[in-house]
Amino acid sequence: MQSLDVISVNIWQILASLANLVLLFLMVKKFLYKPVKKMLEQRQNTIQGDYDAASEAKEKAVSAQNEYEEKLRGAKEEADGVIKNAVSIANEREKEIIAQAKQKAEGIVRQAENDAVLERKKAEDGIRKEIVEVSSLLTEKMLEREVSADDHKHFIDSFIESIGDENDAN
Repeated sequence: MQSLDVISVNIWQILASLANLVLLFLMVKKFLYKPVKKMLEQRQNTIQGDYDAASEAKEKAVSAQNEYEEKLRGAKEEADGVIKNAVSIANEREKEIIAQAKQKAEGIVRQAENDAVLERKKAEDGIRKEIVEVSSLLTEKMLEREVSADDHKHFIDSFIESIGDENDAN
C-alpha cells in the first residue's frame, strides 16, 4: 500500500499549511494591505485636495474675471460720464464765450454810435462857426459899415440860436 501514501491526505500537513496560510494572510494584511490601503487613501485625499484646489482656483478665476468685466463696464460708464460732462462744460463755455462776444460787439456798436454822435456834434459846431464867419462877413458887406463888437456878438448869437432852433425842429 505504498501507492496510497502518495495519494493519502495528511491532516497535520493540511493543518500546518492552513496555519501557514492564515499566518501569511495576517502578516500580509498587517504589513502590506493596511499600509497600502493607508497610502492609497492618502493619495486619494491628495488627489481630491488637488481637485478641490483646482475647483476653487477656477471659481476664483471666474469670480476675478467677472469682477474685472464689471470694473471694465464701470470704467466705460465713468469714461462716458466724464465725456458727457466735458461736452456739457464745453457747450456752457461756448455759450458764455458767445455771450461775451455779443456783449463786446454791442459795446463796440454803442461806442461807434457815441463816436458818430460826437463827430456829428463837432461837425455841426464847425459848420456853425463857419456859418457865423460867413454871416458876419455878409452882414458887414450888407451893412457896409463897421459893426461894433457888441453888435457883432449880438448878431452872431441870434443867428446861432435861430440855427439851433431849426436843427432841433428837424
